[in-house]
Amino acid sequence: VTILYSGQLLGAMYDIRKTYVLTGIVMRVDPNPNHLQIFFAPLNEARDQVLKDDKGEPIVWAVEMDGAGNSARQGVSVNNFPRNTIMSIGLHPLRNGFPGGGRGQSGLFKCPADTPPAPGKHCDSVPGSTSHGEGVLPTPTGPAPERPAG
Repeated sequence: VTILYSGQLLGAMYDIRKTYVLTGIVMRVDPNPNHLQIFFAPLNEARDQVLKDDKGEPIVWAVEMDGAGNSARQGVSVNNFPRNTIMSIGLHPLRNGFPGGGRGQSGLFKCPADTPPAPGKHCDSVPGSTSHGEGVLPTPTGPAPERPAG
């Protein structure tokens, strides 16, 4: 997934009228100095497998956050969110329908290792989960598409 960013175009890039809350498995973290990104594969509602496309490949979303320095101060880094970490985050989706979005002021929660939330729940409901940055998981405006464009 390649996403191009240009400055302060939050309203132009993201549909700020929509808010999704997703729980998924970290695939990788890109510690870009301007906008750290977490690439993750959302889990199904049963929280027992990742969503897959028609070819059986995981659907990978990208969430853009603050720069790597500020994100690290919130405990978000390559080392603290390694591959296979289970996390929950709220985001405003990309306007073009591709699987990505901006965190905005949403909370980010990390589940304890190998401990997914109960079906339909998110990491903020799991005992021992950790919060990274300020904010709570927002109330979603609707479900994220299971098979977004792209």
